[in-house]
Amino acid sequence: MKNIAFVFGTRPEIIKLAPVILELRRHPNYYNVTIVNTEQQKELSNQTLAYFGLKADYNLDCMRENQSLSGVQSRILTSLDEVYSKNQIDATIVQGDTMTVLCGALTSFYHKIPVFHVEAGLRSYDIYEPFPEEVMRQMTSRVAELHFAPTGVNEKALLNEGIDKNKIHVVGNTVIDALFCLSEEIVEQSRKFFASKSIPIDDNLVLITAHRRENHGERIDRIIKAVSDLASKYSDHTFVIPVHPNPNVHDKIHSRLGNFENIHLLTPLDYPYLVYLMKHAKLILTDSGGIQEEAPSFACPTLVMRYETERKEGIEAGVSMLVGADYEKIVTESEKILSLSKEQTRLKAQNPYGDGTSSKKIETIIREYFK
Repeated sequence: MKNIAFVFGTRPEIIKLAPVILELRRHPNYYNVTIVNTEQQKELSNQTLAYFGLKADYNLDCMRENQSLSGVQSRILTSLDEVYSKNQIDATIVQGDTMTVLCGALTSFYHKIPVFHVEAGLRSYDIYEPFPEEVMRQMTSRVAELHFAPTGVNEKALLNEGIDKNKIHVVGNTVIDALFCLSEEIVEQSRKFFASKSIPIDDNLVLITAHRRENHGERIDRIIKAVSDLASKYSDHTFVIPVHPNPNVHDKIHSRLGNFENIHLLTPLDYPYLVYLMKHAKLILTDSGGIQEEAPSFACPTLVMRYETERKEGIEAGVSMLVGADYEKIVTESEKILSLSKEQTRLKAQNPYGDGTSSKKIETIIREYFK
């Protein structure tokens, strides 16, 4: 039996790793799973774990308000080192490109433990877009023993960086697996939740998320101005914004968008509630990486409020479009969609990111690795 540590700290990491955890736990004769939550997003991460019926073995409480990147890195590294010093671990699984991912990879490396990187090979090739994620995922690739790439584009990026082809496996994205975990009971709970908030879920629903560090400052001001003008012009549409708790985002959004009758500002949502909104949205405006991957499964057009994206497959397939934090572009492209009926805006292209079987593929590869 192999002791596998899953190290994560944010909601997107949990959503994408939960299907892998559940898959490995279906094989108790092969794996003992240890869950380590750095709590990089404390409330969001624990909230999402509960949805999947999971609980962390270690909660590290590493975040402090307004701390620097170097401060959070040192805290996570120190906390993880204590965990690894007290446990026999045969492999570490991390996902994506957060500070937790880099620290999990480094801690494993320092303890000479192999790292398996889920969602490997995403690249924008601009170290400041997204910041600091682009550098973190590139550094993680230098340490990883197995690279689970979502697409052939990601595999090619890794090969171009000199990664051994035998260590790269194209498996799709596990976020699509997570979508299939929604039960009818959960869907009904979601419907009741939005009804209790008096939020109409109809064909004129617009979902907006904005939280990335590079979109703070003047960029979030431009995004807010675009949303404000769209909400004014399309008063028959409902705009729902789950507001990130970071005060750089939260305070501005609430002060400038809080008085619109057709804008609903919510606290961060449970994963199934967010999926419910994506499923029913006419348009999504986001700077989230995960939503770029999930939205195509619901045929929903997505405007990506970033200047670079490592998820270029969606752009190439025509299921999403880069608009940056450009006021004119956000408004112009949104109006093209909002001026049509929802039926007219539905995407015809297939989701380029996966078919819901990624976790099974990953388990098979891990089992073969240990043989």
